[in-house]
Amino acid sequence: MLVKEIIPLLDAELIYGSDDIDIREIHSGCGSDMMSDVLAFVKDQPVLLTGLCNPQVIRTAEMMDIMCLVFVRGKRPDEKMIELARERNICLLATPHTMFTACGLLYKAGLVGGA
Repeated sequence: MLVKEIIPLLDAELIYGSDDIDIREIHSGCGSDMMSDVLAFVKDQPVLLTGLCNPQVIRTAEMMDIMCLVFVRGKRPDEKMIELARERNICLLATPHTMFTACGLLYKAGLVGGA
């Protein structure tokens, strides 16, 4: 699945990363607000859905080669987080959906879990 396909599925707003949403391929997904779980279980170029909105999310994404972050429940990253994502070339999206709904929509569209 490409990042550009995720945007309409989740009614998401693209916050950063417009240059390459046509080529960024996502192989799996993960939904978590606990970065320790992300560090333990994430693999294979995932998209991470989270309601946690702090710089640690960007740093965790960098460590785990996460290509795209989706902030759920209408959460929005601040300018410091956007700048960190820009420096690390991590795509940022925001959706009004809950994590449960957003994960379900992606799963229904064929994206698998990253376990």
